[in-house]
Amino acid sequence: MIKIELIEFFKSLDRRLFLEKNQAYASMDIPLDIGYGQTISQPSLVLEMTDVLDLTSDSKVLEIGTGSGYQTVFLAKFSNHVFTIERIEALYEKAKERLNVLGYDNVSYKLGDGSLGWEEHAPFDRIIVTSSAFKIPSNLLEQLATNGKMLIPIGEEEVQKLLLVTKDSHGKINQESLGYVRFVRLLDDEGRLL
Repeated sequence: MIKIELIEFFKSLDRRLFLEKNQAYASMDIPLDIGYGQTISQPSLVLEMTDVLDLTSDSKVLEIGTGSGYQTVFLAKFSNHVFTIERIEALYEKAKERLNVLGYDNVSYKLGDGSLGWEEHAPFDRIIVTSSAFKIPSNLLEQLATNGKMLIPIGEEEVQKLLLVTKDSHGKINQESLGYVRFVRLLDDEGRLL
């Protein structure tokens, strides 16, 4: 059961604020192009992924793939602090400006290779990766806190499994598939598929 406060926020947030084109389709439950080969996820998936992370007011969150900032706003609303990484400078700049205008001051931004994580701020209670990889980057596993949760799409280019990765109090990693999704690919700074 999705938390009522999350549903209320979801309903109140206008997705048009995160789109420069395709605004006529903002209310539709579909992914939309945001340029640079990237997309904004369909709203229902953003809602589901945010709910699965089970954020608290103490959560320190790492987001890989800022994109338009739409998912970032959900993370910022329901956690203590979000550290978000984007490799495309134009998207990074636009998202940063957008979230500043909306008044979110609990977000730190980084331009770079998200697969490396953000070591100086680790460990993270929650990690969300909004692009897909062939395998879980080892840096992200290392930066996941004890009793932490990570969401990441893993698989081939056409379809991936959305994995919920948890690290127990002994450091043991567990994985659970939440179903099939299709995300753009996670690339490193050289543009190589990960």
